[in-house]
Order: sequence, then C-alpha cells, then structure tokens
Amino acid sequence: MIARSRGRLCFVSPLGVKMPIAKVRSVSGRPHRKVGHARKAVAARSKGMAKTAETALTGRANEVRIGMRLKHARLAKGYTLKQLANVVDCSESMISKVENDKLRPSIAMLHRFAQALETNIASLIAELDPAGGLVSIVRSNLRARIHVDPEYQGADVWLERVITPSTGGLLQAHVLNLAPGSRSDGLIRHVGEELSFVIAGEIDLEVDGTLYRLRAGDSAFFPSSLPHGYYNKSKDVTRILWVNTPPSF
Repeated sequence: MIARSRGRLCFVSPLGVKMPIAKVRSVSGRPHRKVGHARKAVAARSKGMAKTAETALTGRANEVRIGMRLKHARLAKGYTLKQLANVVDCSESMISKVENDKLRPSIAMLHRFAQALETNIASLIAELDPAGGLVSIVRSNLRARIHVDPEYQGADVWLERVITPSTGGLLQAHVLNLAPGSRSDGLIRHVGEELSFVIAGEIDLEVDGTLYRLRAGDSAFFPSSLPHGYYNKSKDVTRILWVNTPPSF
C-alpha cells in the first residue's frame, strides 16, 4: 500500500510499517535527463566528432591558398589573363577564379600553370627559403597542404610539401593523398625523373600506356617525360611519397 507521510511517498507494509520511497536515479548515479536534452547532446557530440574526422581525413588545417602567389607569378612574367589562358589552354575566368581562391585547379592544371610561368608547384605552395641553411626541417604537423577541386579529379586530392623549396635545389618531394575514387586529371609529362613510394593504400599507376597496381611498400621509378597518371580504385585513402628531380613538377 502507498501512502504519503510528511510530504513524502511511503510504502506501508501489511504490519503498518511506513518505509519512505527513495527517488529513482540512473545506474551512473546521475538523474535522468529529458529525452530531448539527451538527443541534443548526442547530436552535438556527433557533429563535433564528424568535424574532427573530416579535418583528420583532409588535413585542411594547413591548407595553402595559392591564388595570390599565382597572380604574382603571372604579373612577374608580364602575362595578362588572356595571354596565360592561351598558353595553358583554359578560360580567363578560370584563372581569375583560381587567383581569387574561388576555385581549386587540378594538379595537372597546376602543373601547366607552373610550366607556363617557369616555376613549379612547390614554389606555388611555399616561398623560397634562401636563409634556411643547408639543413631543412619540416615538422609533420606544419607541412603546407594544397587541395584540388574534386570536380576535376573525382574526389578529394591533396599534396603535402615535404621539402622546402630552395634556390638551386635538385629535389622536389610531396606526399600525395588520394581519397577513394580520386584520379589524375589526364596524363602529364615533364622533364626529369621521379620516384613514387606507396606509404599506405593502393594505386593504379599508368606510365606510357602500361598499368601497374602498387600497394603499400611498393615503389616505382621512371622518366618524367613518359606520360603518366594514377587512379585510386580502393575504398581507403592512399598516401604516396612522390619525389621529382629536378623540381619540374
């Protein structure tokens, strides 16, 4: 039998003994929250975790905007928008959007810009470090990154600078990150030689019309003058250390 005594609910036994009924608490010792509040808390945590996961996947924390550097390089060469567009075979509006950081070009298009302006992609990502000395250290959490527009390469693709550009340097190195389904924007060729080493994942590498499947730990070396491209058909992000000499890419 349930009764109220001094404002509290009590259980009355058959013998007439009154026993106060304690408030029910959760197993964790915390009072039960309203369902609406709990759902909001879970949604907030999920949103925060998703944002953290996205940042970890794409590495956009150190993303470099190349628009101003591209514009400076174009003006230094004395090119108008129309003249550069004719050289690299694209529209003036596209160059304008890239220079104003409203569009991320593909790596192949970046390479065409670099060739036309007699520079390389590394120099567009970071300025030269003439006072850096003979030893250059690039911390893993401070590597400059540049992303491309997924519209041109199927999915997110980004480069991480490994070597700080220097005057007279003979090597150029990046970590190329390929999200599942990403690919090169056609085939490219340039002077020099290059080495690719698969850090994680797998990639289909095409060199001079032949397709090679590379997995973690595999490497490839070939003259850069051979037309080459890549495709990540796997379901995981592929990371590749890509080294060029001279810095022509």
